Amino acid sequence: MSLSAARTPSTYGAILLRGLLAGLIAGLLAGVFAYSTGESRIDAAIAIEEAAAQAAPAGDGHHEEELVSRTGQKGGLFLATALYGVAMGGLLATAYALLRRRLRTPSDTRAAFGLAGAALLGIVLVPFVKYPANPPAVGDPATINQRTISWLAIVVIGLVAVWAGVVASRAPRASAPEWLRAAAALAGFLVVVAIGYVLLPSIDEVPDTFPPSLLWTFRLASLGTQVTLWTALGLAFAALLHRQHNRTAPAAERTEAVSV
Repeated sequence: MSLSAARTPSTYGAILLRGLLAGLIAGLLAGVFAYSTGESRIDAAIAIEEAAAQAAPAGDGHHEEELVSRTGQKGGLFLATALYGVAMGGLLATAYALLRRRLRTPSDTRAAFGLAGAALLGIVLVPFVKYPANPPAVGDPATINQRTISWLAIVVIGLVAVWAGVVASRAPRASAPEWLRAAAALAGFLVVVAIGYVLLPSIDEVPDTFPPSLLWTFRLASLGTQVTLWTALGLAFAALLHRQHNRTAPAAERTEAVSV
């Protein structure tokens, strides 16, 4: 049995551990960003909802007592972003372990950051254009199932679009210029995204009375949180992989020297 074959399980375990740690770091940073930019917008949206409920005639609406206070929700924000970051870090590490040999770059740093960028594009940016985030006070509870299914569908379509772009970039012959590969990748990506946008329903439940500035500052804060998470995740994962490589390379060289 070769040395590389014997070390495969432990290598994946080390990669996964670094992915989880990178996800934890990224999740906490995303939580800080979300708390500093989004919580005040949520408070404002809730105030608008409460004002509308108080102005409604008696019997026209109902007010349910919240299970978790706003203070508890703000504290739980960091727990939620940390857990989400750990989950995404595990997925990124698994994708890296499975796809590393297929990525046409000798740099582990570029490979890790490229996968994180592809995930940001497919999981975040493509869905955001079709279904941008709304404050908690916006949306009809009766359509939550439809909105959830549509959002999951556009996430899958976003990932398929990224895959289609990669496949299209490799379609031209090896001697083809880089601009042709880039154009093919963009065309393959846009075709899939356009088909998905056309097939999926449009959902707009924002009332006309809701302040547009508050709506879009919340949406930008939500998008910024995701960008912060995936950027930090890519950087942290690449840095931890580089540190792992620096530790394992001397050990591998000593093993080869002993075997000679």
